[in-house]
Amino acid sequence: MKKQHQVILSLGSNLGNRLENIVRCIDNLHKEIGTIIRVSKLYETPSWGFESEKFYNCAVIINTHKSAHQVLEECLLLEEALGRVREEAEGYHARIIDIDVITFDEEIIASEKLQVPHPEMQNRLFVLLPMQDLNLDWRHPILQKYLHELLILSEDKSNCKVIQNLEIPIARLKLDHFNYIAIEGNIGAGKTTLTNKLAEDFNAKSVLERFADNPFLPKFYEDQNRYAFPLEMSFLADRYQQISDDLAQFDLFKDFIVADYHIFKSLIFAKVTLAEDEFRLYKTMFDIIYKEMPKPDLYIYLYQSTERLLENIKERGRNYEQEIPAEYLEKINNGYLDYIKSQTNLNILIIDVTNRDFQNNQEDYVYILNEIQNKISG
Repeated sequence: MKKQHQVILSLGSNLGNRLENIVRCIDNLHKEIGTIIRVSKLYETPSWGFESEKFYNCAVIINTHKSAHQVLEECLLLEEALGRVREEAEGYHARIIDIDVITFDEEIIASEKLQVPHPEMQNRLFVLLPMQDLNLDWRHPILQKYLHELLILSEDKSNCKVIQNLEIPIARLKLDHFNYIAIEGNIGAGKTTLTNKLAEDFNAKSVLERFADNPFLPKFYEDQNRYAFPLEMSFLADRYQQISDDLAQFDLFKDFIVADYHIFKSLIFAKVTLAEDEFRLYKTMFDIIYKEMPKPDLYIYLYQSTERLLENIKERGRNYEQEIPAEYLEKINNGYLDYIKSQTNLNILIIDVTNRDFQNNQEDYVYILNEIQNKISG
């Protein structure tokens, strides 16, 4: 899965309730376009290039999988939804809300609709000062200057006044209640996608299963009876080693860790794939290992229907997975649900993501964040 793009947007308003306009814009950007991970202070700045009321300005960073042009189109739609009416006459005008795409990673984009970095950013204090608040290690890819250098060189001497701090939407999600979250689910449920998004958005350490390195996996899907036991034993050994090694690097009392599996999945899969005598031997080994493993503060199970799982598996295109039967996925799901029912001391959250695309649809991702928030609050 590719990392998310990091986009800087500049927001401005000088009509109506300027503070309310900015706050509404931030909330809607976060709910509809991308995860806002940082927000600058709010500034009051003089209008630029025309006589009008002073502006309120700020800058935000969003994480998103969307393209630069898709972000632009959705920002224009959001401006309209928030009440902006574009004047037909050329030049600058007062506006209820203005959203400008300033940067997109460190890319240079020059199209008819979009120029990135914004061609005037280095000449506008109302852009540079809020960007400085975002604590970026960003260098202008054309001018080859860092932000502090652009500020020194800028000829704009406008009086930009700090008004107040602004809330970061994800700060409402008190994930600092947890140090270790495990994301679980069936094959194709989106465990790794969600783990990566949470790690990127909340500056967490990620622990990702190394399934691609297992030499028995392709063989297992060709001949399950022959390769089930070595597959499950190798997975168990690798998961034990990985969790031991990776978690040893982190402080479970200070670091925030998100993993795309919990070691108990080993027993769930083994119970489905192994013969009865093999499973008894396997469980003996597993019980010894399980006692040593740290338990997650929150265990999230992503439920998806079997039909949707099969669609996801087909779409991601791993050759050795294409012949997985629906019955196998249903057995795995039942194994997870039986495990969940048996756990009385594990903090469990089940989220039905059957009809949700939380990688490409921000509203679906925010739904998951809200479900986690409700779990914390409840």
